[in-house]
Amino acid sequence: MAIIVMSHEMGAGGPEIGQLLGQRLGYRYVDQELISDAAHRYGLQEEKLSHLDESKPSLFERFDAETRRYITVIQTALYEFAEHDNVVLMGRGGQWLLRGIPHVVRVRVMAPFEIRVKRVAKKLAGQLGEQTNQRRVVDMVRRDDTEKLGRMRYLYEVDLRDSALYDVVISTEKLSMEAAVEVIASLARRPELATTEAGAQLVARRALASRLQVALATHPETRKYRTTVEAKAGVVTLEGTAALDEALDVARSVEGVREVKTQQVDIPPIPPFVA
Repeated sequence: MAIIVMSHEMGAGGPEIGQLLGQRLGYRYVDQELISDAAHRYGLQEEKLSHLDESKPSLFERFDAETRRYITVIQTALYEFAEHDNVVLMGRGGQWLLRGIPHVVRVRVMAPFEIRVKRVAKKLAGQLGEQTNQRRVVDMVRRDDTEKLGRMRYLYEVDLRDSALYDVVISTEKLSMEAAVEVIASLARRPELATTEAGAQLVARRALASRLQVALATHPETRKYRTTVEAKAGVVTLEGTAALDEALDVARSVEGVREVKTQQVDIPPIPPFVA
């Protein structure tokens, strides 16, 4: 059946719907597990992975090669979970990373701002056992919205609210969690969304390219440069301006790579100053 990728606004009920959906379909529900798994397999700090997973990188971090490596690891972990199929993936730009995959259903869960604030306040009050500060909750929800928008814009140059990123948008203003689950589950069972060999190969290609990007971002020489990677049936093509010999060696060491091609990109000369 289909892979479900979910994007949600704070307080709209996305995680709750995702968990119920996983139970209904017999799918694996993946949220924070993705970060823990990535940290474990790639030997990175889970705290920094969580930070970059939830917010837009700071101005300093945007120019930091190590930050690029961490972000690439998060993306790679998402692709690798998608390779296993039958999974509900929460957030992390999956609606963009898995675009064009026939058996992926991209879902956006939202609700009016005021309703979301009330739900978050009620949840916090239940956890803390005391009345919460309304102004603080409003700021929390607004900040979360801003961070998610900024992160998607920085990473992929897209607007998180663009309806073209989703196959279905669900408002939980009136719909109950159970009703939302029923809608998404019925879509996941549609025959036209069944996993095909061609669709599985598309996911595998992106996963391999992303694993190679992690390797390039880890190597002390290739991490200094941006190299474009394309993969198809184990054949990868590297395109960059420098360190392609080193990138070639790195690519050959990545599991799943059968053949490597390179293409040098020349930097255009700076035109002379004309008074």
